[in-house]
Amino acid sequence: MKTGQPENPETVLSVRPSCCGGEPAPVQAKAVPSCCDTDENAKPRADWLFWVGLSVVSIGYLSHLAAGIDPHAAHGGSGGLAGAAYAFGAGVFDLMNIMWIGVVAGIIAMGFLSRVPRDFVMAALGSGRGVQGIFRAAFAGVLLDLCSHGILMVGAKFYERGATIGQVMAFLIASPWNSLSLTLVLIALIGLKWTLAFIVLSMVIGIVTGMLFDHLVARGVLPQNPNHRPLTTGFQFWPAAKKGLAGVKWTPRFIWDTLVTGVKESKMIVRWLFVGVIIAAGLRAGVSADMFAQWFGPTMLGLGATLVAATIIEVCSEGAAPIAGDLFGRAGAIGNSFTFLMAGVATDYTEIMVLREATRSWKIALFLPLLTVPQVLVIGYIMNQFGG
Repeated sequence: MKTGQPENPETVLSVRPSCCGGEPAPVQAKAVPSCCDTDENAKPRADWLFWVGLSVVSIGYLSHLAAGIDPHAAHGGSGGLAGAAYAFGAGVFDLMNIMWIGVVAGIIAMGFLSRVPRDFVMAALGSGRGVQGIFRAAFAGVLLDLCSHGILMVGAKFYERGATIGQVMAFLIASPWNSLSLTLVLIALIGLKWTLAFIVLSMVIGIVTGMLFDHLVARGVLPQNPNHRPLTTGFQFWPAAKKGLAGVKWTPRFIWDTLVTGVKESKMIVRWLFVGVIIAAGLRAGVSADMFAQWFGPTMLGLGATLVAATIIEVCSEGAAPIAGDLFGRAGAIGNSFTFLMAGVATDYTEIMVLREATRSWKIALFLPLLTVPQVLVIGYIMNQFGG
């Protein structure tokens, strides 16, 4: 574990962030901010996407908060621009209140993962390619109690620490709505039997997709993770973990530096979360969730429409659960319910853009929906036909 300054600073290399590529640079070189927000002289550029997104989200959130305090400021029942603005602010307010716990948990997880040497991450996920490493990644995604937005941060960090593309994909696909808190919500909405079926089937899709990704990397169709290297010879996880933890000094400075690192390294993901919130709030202002659930029944047309809606509507995992519950209970379409949850992960433009940022590859990002959507549709169709 990293516990402080190295004993010989002159010999240490400062590695550029994985998304930037390139070789390690000497420590004397000027640091490169996360995700290449620099100009040709290595000077930080203003992250307009982040700051504009933060401004719009803040205005929407605070305006709705003010409307709740001052009834005369609320225009929820009126039409026109005032009504649309009120609905937009309400959407931002609801989404941010749902998302913030997952986002904060993801930032904290990123900070502590940055302290973990690459060998620990690779040993935990399984070294090299193959079913075992991918299965571990999918299982870790199910167990990790983070929502879809928090899990993106951890997945990006796993990629940086050397996990294969297949492991990262299995982790992301299997995990977003399988947190403990959301599992309890789904049990209340659709019952224990179908919740367990959803979890198992999401793991199956994650494992199959992970194997396909690693196969395409081996065939040269997709680029390999440049950070992926074999484990150190003779590395043993538990003895090394005990030794590393014993050397950690849990001082306030250590904890503070870890949190600061998490905040800095999560910036590239948070900016896309703001984009997602803005788009989702705009859709909420014009699309009723009840209407969505009412018209999307267990037919081929309903399944296709569910896929399109899941692609367009950007909601976090907690936000998707009530809609999935309506599809199950009111529309009687268990397959559409599963499709909405899984297609929301497979076609999520926030996730696709974050993958593009982390891997620097459009092919890897776009192969996510290409490989997962057909599996989701087949399973959704079968569930609609035989899941009554």
